[in-house]
Amino acid sequence: MTWGVWGKKLDKNQKIDLMNFCIEMGITTFDHADIYGGYTNESDFGNAFVESQIKREDIQLISKCGIQLPSANRNTKIHHYNYSKSHIIWSAENALKNLKTDYLDLLLLHRPSPLMQVDEIAEAIEKLISEGKILDVGVSNFTPSQTDLIQSKTKINYNQIEFSVTHLEPMLDGSLDYMQLHKIQPMCWSPMGSVFKKVDEKSIRIIKLASELSLKYNVEIDALLLAWILKHPAGILPVFGTTNKTRIANLMKATTFEMELEDWFAFWTESAGNHVP
Repeated sequence: MTWGVWGKKLDKNQKIDLMNFCIEMGITTFDHADIYGGYTNESDFGNAFVESQIKREDIQLISKCGIQLPSANRNTKIHHYNYSKSHIIWSAENALKNLKTDYLDLLLLHRPSPLMQVDEIAEAIEKLISEGKILDVGVSNFTPSQTDLIQSKTKINYNQIEFSVTHLEPMLDGSLDYMQLHKIQPMCWSPMGSVFKKVDEKSIRIIKLASELSLKYNVEIDALLLAWILKHPAGILPVFGTTNKTRIANLMKATTFEMELEDWFAFWTESAGNHVP
């Protein structure tokens, strides 16, 4: 989301360079959505990818559909959601065209709509999978009951949600329990939460603790915040948006150690502002 006009405005050569750096770091999955960059990021990425000489089988491409934003690139009057069969199919096929690929490794329904017709969604998914245009399907920002609704007609294998040390709700409201029970792979966006975005008592407490523990684990603060997520038994896959190579390398250090039990609960304590229940 941050590579294009909504973020760092990387040019084609910068995108190619960053793709290769990510792969060198062991990061091979690139998370997209049709709306990113006002419907421009996917085509910009695809134009860079096709010149990168990176083999398609060496990476995984994710796209999301359903959100409709007013944009110069779409004839949309109001922010809304569209999960009609025809729109899901068109969105997936448009992503293939923009990303310069024959298939998506994963298609996500971006946000739930109260007007979702599960039969239409299932028919669209079945068609796209049968034609080899998508390999897998999931949702994003769906509650357990909304996921159940979709799963009444088709299996959901992923749910990309907001989760971090400052956004604990999925850990407390049963969402992550539900995903473990139903063998749904959680992904999380904004894995740093508000730690570096807000100067408030919660962030100050967390940064103080993380600064102390960074000496113990010999990693940067942001790697600790990722390691905290990775310790959860649901097997959460963090989706981070930085384009800074140094920070990407630092974040990958989160995969090299496991946070100790009491340190994990110390982060929860500092986030909540009191002892855990």
